[in-house]
Amino acid sequence: MQINITPSHTSRISEVDFFNLAFGREFTDHMLICDCIDGQWQTPEILPFGTISFSPGLSALHYGQSLFEGMKAHKDADDKAWLFRPLDNWRRLNISATRLCMAEVPEDIFMEGLKKLITMEKAWIPTHDGSALYVRPFLFATDDCIGVRPSANYRYMVICCPVNPFYTKPLRIKAEDKYVRAVEGGVGYAKAAGNYAGAMLPTREAQEQGFDQIMWLDGREKKYIEESGTMNLFFVIDGKLITPELSRTILDGFTRASIIQLAKDNGIPVEERKISIDEITALHQEGKLTEAFGTGTAATVSHVVAFNYRNVEYSLLPVEQRTVSTLLANALNDIKTFKAPDKHGWMVMAG
Repeated sequence: MQINITPSHTSRISEVDFFNLAFGREFTDHMLICDCIDGQWQTPEILPFGTISFSPGLSALHYGQSLFEGMKAHKDADDKAWLFRPLDNWRRLNISATRLCMAEVPEDIFMEGLKKLITMEKAWIPTHDGSALYVRPFLFATDDCIGVRPSANYRYMVICCPVNPFYTKPLRIKAEDKYVRAVEGGVGYAKAAGNYAGAMLPTREAQEQGFDQIMWLDGREKKYIEESGTMNLFFVIDGKLITPELSRTILDGFTRASIIQLAKDNGIPVEERKISIDEITALHQEGKLTEAFGTGTAATVSHVVAFNYRNVEYSLLPVEQRTVSTLLANALNDIKTFKAPDKHGWMVMAG
């Protein structure tokens, strides 16, 4: 498909210390923009990274029609760039768009735009352990109108950041029983920007209490574990991998899905089911709960060394003694870094 390109005449890459990156702070030289005007998608453009202008009446600012995705690009030994499960991101982006009454992004604009942009930014993909190029597609309403209705116009964009690991240490998380993240019938399964805005106050309060993240409980009974602030959650119980089953209040994470598949590949029993905070605390007291970890595009696989519920701390195995989560984390990383064959076709060449 046609993509109009205006290349940057200078690059900032020489100014960047790739070994000391604050997550999401350093942006590559280019960005992709494509507008949907009155239901018709225009020709995508790749431009030098920079500011965009908009009206104070921008619909997204007033009524929250805004969503995003996150993915990572890696580079192999032959200097080819690859994306991890990008079509899943495209499908989920449009699931979110449908729920927020927004225009869906066509597959060719999403995939061809990504491939062209990643090819142009290939030099920005770091290759040291734990690093990647984080890719952020996002969509927002662009009507210049104060009126509560779906926008007629939208802008789709993609920007990129070289990153190191999102979490640099194992996590202590707090089971949140005051605030809720999502309820049935809401937008919890969508990557709506507002979901993250609503989580900021409880997350900050938890961090002020010494925790790294929140373990969200269901919005109705505050009983069943759902997910963490940036991750799906897994527990290892008597050698079995257990994760909350997907619902309309839990994000369908692709790292989650990959870990489940890799567990099955390695003969590890997996259960996707409701699991209550009371069950987890009881299993911990019985010595059956040994490991917990979170999964996500940014977080990858992040160990949880302790969780807290109603001011009681539950510590888990030290990271160096973990077998299940370490095996799965290494298996996923080996696929992404081309140390192991990609038997499931998750890696897609970008250029």
